[in-house]
Amino acid sequence: MRFGVLGALGVWSADGETVAAGGPQLRALLAMLLLNVGRTVDVRRLVEGLYGPQAPSGAAHALQSQVSRLRRRLGAAGETGDLLQYGPAGYRLLVDPDDVDVHRFERLAGEGRHVLAAGDHAGAARLLGEALGLWRGPALADVIDAPFAGEQAARLEELRIAVLEDLVEARLARGEYRDLAAELPESVAAHPLRERLRGQLMRALYGSGRKAEALQVFEEARRTLAEELGVDPSPELGGVHVAVLRAGSSPAEAAGGGVPAQFTSFVGRDGDLERVRALLGERRLVTLTGPGGVGKTRLAVEAAGRERDEVRFVDLAPLADGAAAPQALINALGLREAGLVPALSGPLDPVERLIAGLADRRVLLVLDNCEHVVAEVAALARRLLAACRDLRILVTSRERLGITGETLHPVPPLPLDGGGPEALDHPAVRLFADRAAAVRPGFLIDDANVDAVLRLCRALDGLPLAIELAAARMRSLTLEEVEARLDDRFRLLSRGDRSAAHRHRTLHSVVGWSWDLLSRPEQALAARLTVFSGGAPLHAAARVCGPSEGEVVELLADLVDKSLVEAGGGRYRMLETVREFCAERLAGDGERERLRAAHAAYFLESARAAEPYLRGPDQLEWLARLDAERGNFHAALHWAAGADPVLGLRLLAALSWQGQLRGLPGERAAVAAGLLTTIGDEPPAGLEEEYTLCLAHAAAADNVHDQRLRDHLERLADRRLRYPFLRVLRFMVNGPCHADGEVPADPWSQAFTRLESGVKSLLLGERDTAEEAFRAALEGFRGTGDRWGVLTALEQLAGFADEPGFAALMAEAIDLAGRLGAVEDLTRLLVRNADGLADAGRLLAARAEYERAIEFARRAGTPETQAGAQRGLADVARLRGDLPAARELYGRALRGCGRASMGGALTRWRILIGLGRIAEAEQDAGQARLRYRQALAAARAYGDRPAVAASAEALAAVAAFNTAGFNTAGR
Repeated sequence: MRFGVLGALGVWSADGETVAAGGPQLRALLAMLLLNVGRTVDVRRLVEGLYGPQAPSGAAHALQSQVSRLRRRLGAAGETGDLLQYGPAGYRLLVDPDDVDVHRFERLAGEGRHVLAAGDHAGAARLLGEALGLWRGPALADVIDAPFAGEQAARLEELRIAVLEDLVEARLARGEYRDLAAELPESVAAHPLRERLRGQLMRALYGSGRKAEALQVFEEARRTLAEELGVDPSPELGGVHVAVLRAGSSPAEAAGGGVPAQFTSFVGRDGDLERVRALLGERRLVTLTGPGGVGKTRLAVEAAGRERDEVRFVDLAPLADGAAAPQALINALGLREAGLVPALSGPLDPVERLIAGLADRRVLLVLDNCEHVVAEVAALARRLLAACRDLRILVTSRERLGITGETLHPVPPLPLDGGGPEALDHPAVRLFADRAAAVRPGFLIDDANVDAVLRLCRALDGLPLAIELAAARMRSLTLEEVEARLDDRFRLLSRGDRSAAHRHRTLHSVVGWSWDLLSRPEQALAARLTVFSGGAPLHAAARVCGPSEGEVVELLADLVDKSLVEAGGGRYRMLETVREFCAERLAGDGERERLRAAHAAYFLESARAAEPYLRGPDQLEWLARLDAERGNFHAALHWAAGADPVLGLRLLAALSWQGQLRGLPGERAAVAAGLLTTIGDEPPAGLEEEYTLCLAHAAAADNVHDQRLRDHLERLADRRLRYPFLRVLRFMVNGPCHADGEVPADPWSQAFTRLESGVKSLLLGERDTAEEAFRAALEGFRGTGDRWGVLTALEQLAGFADEPGFAALMAEAIDLAGRLGAVEDLTRLLVRNADGLADAGRLLAARAEYERAIEFARRAGTPETQAGAQRGLADVARLRGDLPAARELYGRALRGCGRASMGGALTRWRILIGLGRIAEAEQDAGQARLRYRQALAAARAYGDRPAVAASAEALAAVAAFNTAGFNTAGR
């Protein structure tokens, strides 16, 4: 549970529901205990806090009554154990202090103050902001009339103001002058005698270029202090006043002549802004690189606007020739020309004039849009920095200058990690909301539309310009219409700011500007790279795009330098917007099919090379390699389905075990169905295994293929297999193999044979034999290093362990499934673990685990495992006596396990047994008999003798029905 006193008293259950805290006396008692959580409060102090120093007779008895009522309320809210303990010294509330807002506030405030003193202004702002965010209103608002509350509320309000002042200090250090100048007047008006707040407002106004207003704040402070307290301003506030008087131009005043004013809010780049400002404090040449539309210019403007030195901004985009760059700087700096009469010494070199004009001036020079004149700007920057020691230069360019002393800050697209409610705080989503509201007043992003906005922003690669252009279309289109038109993004985003430079008006022109700056070989490679989906390692790019690896390496380096390609983690990728533009150029070159064939062949080779390693000690590394190429495998499969079905069959087969471990068969089902349609009812010669695996993928989405899959798996039962996954698949679909067959040679298959043997023995009721086989299988899988095999054997062995042993075995199995990313296996293990909890009588814990399993199953899209979890919830409801809820859950589970598989059959059996027990409890002999017979048939279908015996026992119980009713004891 969570508790709050920073506002009206609040109590919330573990699932976030508000818990009623009772009347005024009960709330006041709880508030006193929360303020002293974990500490004993003596009875006398509690009585005086509730009733005052002159407490009436019987107050101690009334306190005992209040304590009893409080205990009952906490228990009704779901808390187990006694949170409110009594001892010889008084009462103590046993709650984690971090679950009480006031103690969490004090902890965060202390940490923030310590971090601020250490000079970490960003960290301090985060901690102090989080602390202040805990306040919901005046402290103890609804119990303020209680005798104890006034003093405590005043103490907490004093703490709040002190934390606010610390936060303002951190934000001032980060240069947030304009925001603070707008926010602080309200705080100063509420606390007119707080001199520190007055001084901070003066500093914020001065930093915003409002020096006169800053001085006026001091005069108002002097007058207020004299009238209210009869004193002069403190030395600290006087010091701020003197500093403002003596200071020259403020940062904003210095920048006002050069930095362009902005008409929209700055969204989503706080971390980048902090980094760039830190670099400018340490380095003399900083270059912001990144693709067009990523927001380099806006970031540079914001960073420059927070500088204390003089700032001059020069936009080099209009220059057609780099030789004109020095003159552009001369104009921006306001340096005087020689006039119509030439100097007696002859014409002065523009660069020399710049050096003369910049000497001994502390200036930040912002050179914007340098990529098309990069060589000339690099030479100019080198000369200026060498000659002017107080000069700093901030550059924005799609390509680095490449000179000594340059520090790069790549500007990435806006981050888009995660989804759900937290997506409302994503910078990209906030940017879309801000710009859309500007053209459609009243537009808001909420839980209903946030996923659509998130999809749209992801489709636009998080590029700020693209997001702003898309938001501008909200003037005439709905959000759904904008999202639906993204397939033709260059047409959709063809209307921008008419006042912007032509190359920034549309998305097409932004990318086209970069394309036109490429050489022909660079353009050719950029177009060919679009055959990859999700990027590619160097080796793949060289093999597919050729002609030679050496040439590709050099050209890739050029494309990275020019921000057409991103490099990281050994991979090269394009933003989707850039990729789509370049792909249009490839389509016109007539070589798309040749490249797609080379791409598919390369990734078939990669998948085949990886497949054996997915069952050994290096499987996590190889899974990660395949995961990195998920987009490329998907693209290759889709191309092969139409152009080369045999290659498609082989690629799908090579990826089958990875797909099983990662829960991907359904993703590839459409490709598999298309391959089956093209190939027909019989496999090509020599490809029966590949054809069967294709059937398995198609069956993941459509059970019309189930019977054919079972038949083909039977045909392969006794063969030596090139794809060992077929053994697993046959076991899952048809049950354990009953034919002895040839003993496999490889250790992994031998271990799996022992696992199959154990399941077969278990179904025959031979528990000792089964346990021995499972232990041998576990040893074999540990020897091969296959985590999947180990977790599967652990799951089986857990059925033979006592309660502590069961928990330990399942914990290891669940951990292995999590590390593998095997979502379907993880879901099944969670259900199995919940079954163990239910068998031990821990129904609440079991219910929580079943619900967790359902959530995983929903995300994985696995109805059969979801049905198993719903069956477990139904069991819990039945055991707790809620028969209507149990019947509904059993029915829902039964609809989800209609597939012909061993797992599905066993789940149906347990559902039918459960429905039969409900009928027994309701004295419905006919319904109970029907359900138990259905359960018996399900058990016999897979030869599960223990299940057959249990079903027969249930039928015998129904047969024993007599006039006295069912005897259901122990069932």
